[in-house]
Amino acid sequence: MMPLYMAKSGETVTVHKITGRDEIRRHLAELGIVVGDTVTVVSELAGNLILLVKDSRIALDRSVAARIMFKEGK
Repeated sequence: MMPLYMAKSGETVTVHKITGRDEIRRHLAELGIVVGDTVTVVSELAGNLILLVKDSRIALDRSVAARIMFKEGK
């Protein structure tokens, strides 16, 4: 598994695991980022990401993106 900040711009990945405290996982779920769903990396700069999640654009910093894991090749 790899952290989401390692995904390339334009890549669509499936969320495999979310680590961290319950409040972080709850916050990501409120943003629409849950295990099993796909997210598309719109752009990346220094590990900070702009994501497309369920027709909404969301910005995440590198520390939060590090909590979201995906499997390579999906």
